[in-house]
Amino acid sequence: MKTLQFSIIVSILIFMASCESKIKHLNYPKAKTVDSVDTYFGHEVSDPYRWLEDDNSDETAEWVKAENNVTHDYLSKIPFREDLEKRLTEIWNYPKNGVPFKKGDNYFFFKNNGIQNQSVLYITDDLEKQAMVLLNPNLLAEDGTVALAGLSISKDGKYLAYSTASGGSDWNEIFVMEIKSRKILGERIKWVKFSGISWWKDGFFYSSYDEPKEGDELSGQNQFHKVYYHKLGTKQSEDVLIFNDENHPLRNFYAYLTEDKSFLMISESESTSGNSLYAAKITDLDDINFKVIAEGFEYDYSVVDNIDNQLLIKTNHQAPKGKLILSDFENPETENWKTIIGEKEDVLENASIVGGKLLAQYLKDASNVAYFYDLVGNLLNELKLPAIGSLNGFNGEKDETTAFYGFTSFTYPSSVYKYDLTTNTSELYKSSEVDFEPEIYKTEQIFYESKDGTKVPMFIVHKKDLKMDGNNPTILYGYGGFNISLSPSFSISRAAFLEQGGIYVMANLRGGGEYGEEWHEGGILQDKQNVFDDFIYAAKYLIANKYTSSEKLAIIGGSNGGLLVGACMTQQPELFKVAIPIVGVMDMLRYHNFTIGWAWAADYGRSDDSEEMFKYLLGYSPLHNIKKDVNYPATLAITADHDDRVVPAHTFKFMAMLQENDGGKNPVLIRVETKAGHGAGKPTEKQIEEAADMYSFIMYNLGMKPIFNK
Repeated sequence: MKTLQFSIIVSILIFMASCESKIKHLNYPKAKTVDSVDTYFGHEVSDPYRWLEDDNSDETAEWVKAENNVTHDYLSKIPFREDLEKRLTEIWNYPKNGVPFKKGDNYFFFKNNGIQNQSVLYITDDLEKQAMVLLNPNLLAEDGTVALAGLSISKDGKYLAYSTASGGSDWNEIFVMEIKSRKILGERIKWVKFSGISWWKDGFFYSSYDEPKEGDELSGQNQFHKVYYHKLGTKQSEDVLIFNDENHPLRNFYAYLTEDKSFLMISESESTSGNSLYAAKITDLDDINFKVIAEGFEYDYSVVDNIDNQLLIKTNHQAPKGKLILSDFENPETENWKTIIGEKEDVLENASIVGGKLLAQYLKDASNVAYFYDLVGNLLNELKLPAIGSLNGFNGEKDETTAFYGFTSFTYPSSVYKYDLTTNTSELYKSSEVDFEPEIYKTEQIFYESKDGTKVPMFIVHKKDLKMDGNNPTILYGYGGFNISLSPSFSISRAAFLEQGGIYVMANLRGGGEYGEEWHEGGILQDKQNVFDDFIYAAKYLIANKYTSSEKLAIIGGSNGGLLVGACMTQQPELFKVAIPIVGVMDMLRYHNFTIGWAWAADYGRSDDSEEMFKYLLGYSPLHNIKKDVNYPATLAITADHDDRVVPAHTFKFMAMLQENDGGKNPVLIRVETKAGHGAGKPTEKQIEEAADMYSFIMYNLGMKPIFNK
């Protein structure tokens, strides 16, 4: 028996050794170089892989195919990848319940039975009864690549308008269902982007662009956003133009209404933060007269609802952490504003009127707390949450006393709670039964010093009995941009990593919104390097305190977080063993030339702004800071062919340059998903495949030998 066991062990070791020897020898596809040079303020910058910006060319397609072949061959030889995918599928396969909301006489909610590609929308007139399927997005396309992107139910509950996105693109189409008959009407609104759907009478408001030129759909610059009104039963060509600006092509306009449909608002923006606000009393489409409520792009303004003729507005105007004010529609000047809830130590994240009360949701050190106030701003009580974590939605009507909310944390799968506003009590409505043992893990929040002495918060999650000997495989995740806050949430794919003794770390970097506008501004424009320093010093803290070591540390980030990973791995490649930049912004000199990239300039600045700004961007742009013969971390860059938010050319050019210049033995690979985009709406099947590829790459290159139960 012992001899047999010994033989099995030897066979396994030989198999793993043979896999390793096969994996180490990689022949990357040769990417041609072209003589392309741009001149910025007298400084010439070469762009040898400019041809990869053409997402329609056969040459680009052939290069992508060849790169994917190398990557898939590498990943297929990781001995435990298949077992990891099976384990991910097991963990993934549990019912996921959305937070119910009410329209008319019915309740609506989303539910996924476990591994459905997309969650299904249900309807019921009584939550104690069996609900019926209203809309199943899994039937929109056989391969699951047409996703439900948004929906809006008319106030009377008669109609459902829903938008779909194909292949992960930001382009949407709007359709309408008559709810009672389940009949899909003849409406089909095309070229919708960055839009809501706001019902008014027998139609709705939406935002769209003109039809792009053929070939420019996924990379052409988006210009001249417009707001329209569509009346049911008419053609899109007959839709009424409500709002546009022919003098400023690079602005977006978002339309929405108050709950009673008496006020129509337009939010005008030219970047991802700061907006002007217009409002109109609406009784007739032919007589809409917008009034300026707030102008300029220095501050953020959003209308929570109206109280009679006054607009309740959430804003950071002269209040970096946010406040709630009332603005009289007839006299909207700032000197006439009345403060309802003033700025506090914590950041005001959301506000709503539910059951005649005002709910204010705050971020306190990157976790949620929430309080109820009366409508004149007197504190009533706190909404007691189950633990330290994140409040996901609080759905309730203005005149009802029952509401529902979702809650999650790092080791606490999303659950739905029912809240009684008369007794101020919560009860568990729907729990999540996941094949995961939260009680054996711990979450700690520490505050470390960044390069300039700034205290930065960081969450660290791991098994309670894990020994801190500097040898633990660790994933460090960050974002740091666009006033976006990272807060605790449960991740199925992350759970598989934690099970194998890994440590997961999330750093709340400057550039985000965790501490209000000042924290955001501390990581933008010519302070962007603060974000990278915060991330680098998070890694140094983890190493110094023996959570991990450079040989056991992986970094992950997506979109602006992909830029973060790209900048840090090129600035201090020796600090990390693995780098996973996902749909990253890698070319900081040209990002604004594609699709909606121009809207990011408030955070990044542009290379044509000034010589000083050009030099600053050039100094950290990942594409332009790859050096010859440097040992870069094992890299798996992930993008998608239909990403029209951060076009895949960013990743294509970065990886072509990295493969050409990398001087180390670590793999530097690119994974290009097909019929997928920036991430939203990706079917479950593709999510599991991507997670298996990414985590097996991480585990393998961190030297892990995971054991999965058979």
